Amino acid sequence: MTTPAAQYTLVRTLHGRYYFDPEIYRLEEERIFSQLWFCVGRADAIPNPGDFLTCDVTGENLLIVRSRSGAVQAFLNVCRHRGARLCAELQGSLRGGVIQCRYHAWSYNLEGQLIGAPNMRDLPGFERESFGLHRVPLEVWEGLLWVNLASQPEPIEAQLDRAIVERFGERETFSRYRIGTLGVGKTIVYDVAANWKLIVENFMECYHCAVVHPELSSLVPSFREGLAYQQGIGARFADGVESLTVTGKTTRPLLPGLLPQDERTYYGIVLLPNVFVNLHPDYVLIHRLEPKGPGRTLIVCDWLFDPPVIEQPGFDPSDAVEFWDLVNRQDWEACELCQANVDSRAYREGGIYAPTEAHIRRFNDFVLARLEGTGHE
Repeated sequence: MTTPAAQYTLVRTLHGRYYFDPEIYRLEEERIFSQLWFCVGRADAIPNPGDFLTCDVTGENLLIVRSRSGAVQAFLNVCRHRGARLCAELQGSLRGGVIQCRYHAWSYNLEGQLIGAPNMRDLPGFERESFGLHRVPLEVWEGLLWVNLASQPEPIEAQLDRAIVERFGERETFSRYRIGTLGVGKTIVYDVAANWKLIVENFMECYHCAVVHPELSSLVPSFREGLAYQQGIGARFADGVESLTVTGKTTRPLLPGLLPQDERTYYGIVLLPNVFVNLHPDYVLIHRLEPKGPGRTLIVCDWLFDPPVIEQPGFDPSDAVEFWDLVNRQDWEACELCQANVDSRAYREGGIYAPTEAHIRRFNDFVLARLEGTGHE
């Protein structure tokens, strides 16, 4: 519910510097991205033993590999000999199931243990067991790969289940979609010239929807009214609308496990720090943010469908993909317009939130709480 204008007390945004200051961004890397479970991809991107992917998280390059047992593990992508990067490619498969340094041929198995170090066998004091790869905590949650660089990370369920319960009041609504069982029908990567927080804030409100998203607003009446993240019960579609697609129709069946109240309903949730989940009757869309600096964010979007639907001859996800691609590009343009002026003298003290977007302040306060004691407001 929104607050009547006559009873509304103005709520301020963050000051402009929070969106461009390199020092603030460094602190966010240190106290948010490094201390929380951070999503780096999908487990089905590396389906076989020896398959790997690499990624950057707060200045560290990680090597994520599927072991011979089928488990997925993460290591710092650093040879223990002279520090060379072990795998330079973004994704691939390791020959023979061996991680070998290209510099001096130090070799590791898929569990990160050192198994080969030329000319080191008889060296006094050298214990091969002490020079395995540095392991990074990793969890597979709902098919997504999450890493944590904290020295003592909390259980991943404590972070993510808490967010789901805060959003929906319970976990059952989210669980019904069984995201971890779905497959990728399409992926698009966007390079957005905007701070990651502007993108989170944009996703959390629909005050802009009537202006920026006329197509989306025509399918979801409450979005036109400026309501989105305030509705934990979900947003109902307009009469005759079956899903969020180019036509508002779909030929795909309801996702397995959904209930009648999930038909013709959209649910959205932010899983801080870097994932948006969009739940539809027939598909799920995941936005995964990769902050690349104070003013740049890569956004990886995966459209997920029930595997038997993907396997059908003539499977075509374009109705869902084209719709959200339009909505995404509309959003990125708006975020970039904001980023262009965050360092203006007119925005040094920030701005204000309208009543229908005042809930964003909770996210701002989350950021400030993580930066507490750094000398920043």
